[in-house]
Amino acid sequence: MPDLLLELRSEEIPARMQRKAAGDLKKMMTDGLVEAGLTYKAAREYWTPRRLALDIRGVTARSKDISEEIKGPSTKAPEQAVQGFLRKAGLFSIAEAQVHADPKKGDFYVAHIAKPGRAAEEIIAELVPDIISDFPWPKSMRWGPASAKPGSLRWVRPLQSILCTFGPETEEPVVVDFEIDGIRSGNITYGHRFHAPGAISVRRFDDYVAKLEAAKVVLDADRRKQIILSDARNLAFANGLNLVEDEGLLEEVSGLVEWPVVLMGEFEQDFLAIPAEVIRLTIRANQKCFVTRPQGAGEELSNRFVLTANIEASDGGKEIAHGNGKVVRARLSDALYFWKTDQGDLPDLDQLQASAEKFGLDLKKPLDQRMARLDHLGVTFHAKLGTQGERVERIAQLAEELAPIVASAISPLEGEMAGRPEGVVAREAPASSVHNRASRQDAPTPSVAFGDISPSRGEITALARRAVVLAKADLTTEVVGEFPELQGAMGRKYALLQGEHPSVAAAVEEHYKPQGPSDRVPTDPVSVAVALADKLDMLVGFWAIDEKPTGSKDPYALRRAALGVIRILVENRVRLALTSLFDRAYQMANYLSSGRPFSADLLSFFHDRLKVYLRDQGARHDLIDAVITPRSDDLLQILRRVLALGTFLDTEDGKNLLAGTKRAANILAAEEKKKTTIAENVEPALFREEAEKSLFAAVNQAEKEAGQAIHNEDFSAAMLALSALREPVDSFFERVLVNDEDQAVRANRLALLARIRAATDQVADFSKIAG
Repeated sequence: MPDLLLELRSEEIPARMQRKAAGDLKKMMTDGLVEAGLTYKAAREYWTPRRLALDIRGVTARSKDISEEIKGPSTKAPEQAVQGFLRKAGLFSIAEAQVHADPKKGDFYVAHIAKPGRAAEEIIAELVPDIISDFPWPKSMRWGPASAKPGSLRWVRPLQSILCTFGPETEEPVVVDFEIDGIRSGNITYGHRFHAPGAISVRRFDDYVAKLEAAKVVLDADRRKQIILSDARNLAFANGLNLVEDEGLLEEVSGLVEWPVVLMGEFEQDFLAIPAEVIRLTIRANQKCFVTRPQGAGEELSNRFVLTANIEASDGGKEIAHGNGKVVRARLSDALYFWKTDQGDLPDLDQLQASAEKFGLDLKKPLDQRMARLDHLGVTFHAKLGTQGERVERIAQLAEELAPIVASAISPLEGEMAGRPEGVVAREAPASSVHNRASRQDAPTPSVAFGDISPSRGEITALARRAVVLAKADLTTEVVGEFPELQGAMGRKYALLQGEHPSVAAAVEEHYKPQGPSDRVPTDPVSVAVALADKLDMLVGFWAIDEKPTGSKDPYALRRAALGVIRILVENRVRLALTSLFDRAYQMANYLSSGRPFSADLLSFFHDRLKVYLRDQGARHDLIDAVITPRSDDLLQILRRVLALGTFLDTEDGKNLLAGTKRAANILAAEEKKKTTIAENVEPALFREEAEKSLFAAVNQAEKEAGQAIHNEDFSAAMLALSALREPVDSFFERVLVNDEDQAVRANRLALLARIRAATDQVADFSKIAG
């Protein structure tokens, strides 16, 4: 069967667009072939900075002949219906249709459509220009004299040539001939821009790859990545260094070169006084280079970096490395200036006293100065949610209330709390707390230590407030202004430089965490309290002003914030009642005057995020739905119920009880729909069968034991208590007819079924469980 080779060659495509563009080309091409009636065995896409290529194997040489019937309206139908049928069938007049007879419905029109198959070359020649014209580039451009004409070709960069050949391995392939915007397809491509700029004639894919390789073009992007990574590691090792690997940078660099040549440059040792993160980002952002560190030196960087050239220079790359070094030195000079400036006094220090007094800041310290300036300038967080300073004060109050609760849950502190913060309900996790896959079950309980002394709960509360006050201060620093992605990380460094408690410095950085599902959650009690307060303030604020996520739009990353709260609570095993927290956070934002109730809606949003989180952990969706109620606001308890329920339903007793309970629920639902009388209470005097008595006794016992177990939050024991219902329920349905002729007996038996449902509903809604 024939193979198709397609190459679209242009000027340099931005690296960030290449992988997706190649995937889009593959999808559009294969979808188009299938829609036209062709099949194929395999397809793979390739890309370099200057080309997108497709290798499609085993394409059918011709589409099949198609014969179909399109049924039309009655011969007595109005003219409007007849014309609609003609348009649908592609007929010019009703004379081209046939009349079929139906004994019941009468005569009606039928169009017999015969479509002969087409050669694959013909289909491809039509398909490729359409794909090129409609290609979904994020940004595209027009060029040349033709660009002034309406409808002229747009491409990400000027399209220069199109290679398109088609044919089986045993024969000479043909050029699929077509033209778009003056560019005619052919069997010609071009190699490396400098090393082999001449035309290259190719036949099929294997020939194409080999000739490009000889012309200094590595077509496979993954192979280019491997070459760069391997050569960079080896070059660093040969110089007594280790490469600091960066997958994102590696992906980008592989999209900048067709013939990767790895070189090493260097800068002055003095620049190593700059924090490693700043050096790395400076070199990465400006020169797309990798940094290195001495072997066995921990996080310390060396003054050498690895760059990837796109040319084999005659001098071995010395001038290229030297030129990159000059640019790196200039950029690092800027970074060093920013770093030193951030540690000096601000010029408007005399205007910051009021803000310093408001937040208890020490204006002798650089980070305190920057927080004072953030408040003094009135930097807006959101037009409806006030300034950054106002937000910091809200977060600080909430963090102070959360800190002792968090500390009690995850820190081994001496003594007991004298009382709980007003307005926030906390529930202590019992010793038998059930773990989940994401938590570190066997890890030691995290603690906060300063020297050899763990801080008290009161000290943790003070540390949490101090951390909040400094958490946003680095937003006004020069380094973060240049590299916004370093917010938090720079705040931690500056906090340590001015002698802050290690937990305060850690919280300044970690309160943004987790940034995504793969990011770690904070475990230090101070960091946990600040991270929770920051995220809850944001969620409550945007819900209060009715700017919550809609559809795929989430401009303030509120879904990520909610998932962050969930992961922090669950993975640190912290018990909190969310609704009371929502209310407290809302009360602190006293300038909000909407008065609109939103707690239930926000809690439902958390439920949706929790379902996603638990499903990712492997929990069954139906068990989650069975456990969560509209009022469930203790996330850790939900998790433990789901785990206990899943374990129970894996047993034979669990499966059989589920079947019996669902049967009882279905009978009740049907009778309730018919408005059948159901007794309010079960009356033992109306029992006629021994199975009724046994079930009644078992339900009373199970209900009592399960209720006590749930009160003790021992959900495994609650399941065990319910398992005693299995045999009585089975016996009841085998020996007892619920719909007895005696109305009183029937109502009593239905009430007994309602007791079964009520007993199991203490743990979960069994009607929502599959099976």
